[in-house]
Amino acid sequence: MDYRQYIAQKLNLDCITSADIVLPPNSEMGDYALPCFKLAKTMRKSPAVIAEELKNSYPTDGVISGVSAVNGYLNFSVNKIGLANDVLNEVLNSGDKYGSSTQGNGKTVCIDYSSVNIAKPFHIGHLSTTVIGGALYKLYKFLGYKVVGINHLGDYGTQFGKLICAYKHWGNREEVEKGGIHAINDLYVRFNTEADEEMEREAREYFRLIESGDKQANELFEWFKSLTLKYVQGIYEKLGVEFDSYAGERFYTDKMQPIIDELREKQLLKESEGAQVVDLEPYGMPPCLILRSDGASLYATRDLAAATYRKNTYDFYKNLYVVAYQQNLHFKQVFKVLELMGKDWAKDCIHVAYGMVSLEDGAMSTRKGKVVWLEDVINRCIEKAYTVIEEKNPDLENKRDIAEKVGVGAVIFGALYNNKIKDVVFSYDKVLSFEGETGVYVQYTGARANSVLLKSDGKFNLPDNYEPNAQEFEVIKELASFPEILKEAAEKYEPCYVSRFAVSLAQKFNKFYIDCKILSSEGDSKPFRLALTKATLQTLKNALAILGISMPEKM
Repeated sequence: MDYRQYIAQKLNLDCITSADIVLPPNSEMGDYALPCFKLAKTMRKSPAVIAEELKNSYPTDGVISGVSAVNGYLNFSVNKIGLANDVLNEVLNSGDKYGSSTQGNGKTVCIDYSSVNIAKPFHIGHLSTTVIGGALYKLYKFLGYKVVGINHLGDYGTQFGKLICAYKHWGNREEVEKGGIHAINDLYVRFNTEADEEMEREAREYFRLIESGDKQANELFEWFKSLTLKYVQGIYEKLGVEFDSYAGERFYTDKMQPIIDELREKQLLKESEGAQVVDLEPYGMPPCLILRSDGASLYATRDLAAATYRKNTYDFYKNLYVVAYQQNLHFKQVFKVLELMGKDWAKDCIHVAYGMVSLEDGAMSTRKGKVVWLEDVINRCIEKAYTVIEEKNPDLENKRDIAEKVGVGAVIFGALYNNKIKDVVFSYDKVLSFEGETGVYVQYTGARANSVLLKSDGKFNLPDNYEPNAQEFEVIKELASFPEILKEAAEKYEPCYVSRFAVSLAQKFNKFYIDCKILSSEGDSKPFRLALTKATLQTLKNALAILGISMPEKM
């Protein structure tokens, strides 16, 4: 049973949903609470009066055993035996499906994330878009949506003419094959450092050849693209990230003209200093550039074409763009242009903005050569994890495999623990700590729970009338909140709700583990506590799986 939903329904107020029912900061106040402050304006009464009136009219039953009103909060006490049995039975019977739902059945969510640039290696700045998008992809699938993961490749622009020019002057096929993406990047950096006017002219010509379909130029471009995708696929596999489409900017080359024609037909295009723009000044924004003065398209042109293609192809319920907050204005402009074109689905296009990632020694700069490659960050975390595991548990089997799960998990969790819009300073020591709010702490808690279960007799039959003590009941309530947490995370496009839930559940389980005997407990408490341990392990696994993190059996 979803107790928050049950309480909200019994309140019978149109403006109250299950998301409004919270866990009180102090369990002595009750098991669930409704802050009445949001009702004060519409009901024209003080929160304290509202809480008192709702208390008097709320029907207590076998589920809700008591209701109290304190300082504008309506507090609910639930039948502990009933809640414990409901939650544990649901988790143990559902297994890896616990928390899932069918709310998304018949609805498609498109998610544009990671969006790598051809011929450029992944740096630490790509971490957020990749793991936030990957987590949202898994989350929406878990909630029953059909999800289309889109890697909108950066595969269009004059930089590819520069790259071909650099390869023609200084490249060697065997060396590039051997060096892969880093060899390609070195050529590009060298061009930007050493190219003269003649080489710049050659680069523009090579880009023109790509656009006009020249065989040799396009073969080179496709070769660079294949080396890039081979490289990034290795990183995606480590991070547990997948895509359904790699349709990039180039894919929309022949799909832009219909958009331009439609803008003209609807008299939205205006000339400005030779360029073609959509005037957005009445909406508090600068004009949206559609065509340069030389007739070349821009990012907005391609994004308008891409959004239209996705609606026509997938008929999306939501169309998400996981892109850094620096692009806020760009997406506001694109969505407003779609709205002005009469696309009623423009409201379903969402910019999921996120903050920047930097290392403790400062921000990075590609031009200055101060770049931190993502693969290096992942590998360093794996090595540091191996060192820590070697110190803590030198006799552990499969240390390398476990170190990879821990190291990769630390990278992902470190990027997903804070609200996505916050800038993140990545610290190797912090993300790999066995204490505090880290993925390692959650994984270690799972390993601890698994260790208990391995030593047990495997009997998890719930006793009929066992009333959980305070520590046990805190874990029960946390387990019960998981389905609602997932719904909130999906509604707000915030994977951090899932990561913070995992930490909170781990903390409450560890308090229970320390305060209560499990294997040596007697009577009904033993099977109950084993069932509670198994349910905790399963729920932690489910939460981490949505984030793209594996749960080691031992640590």
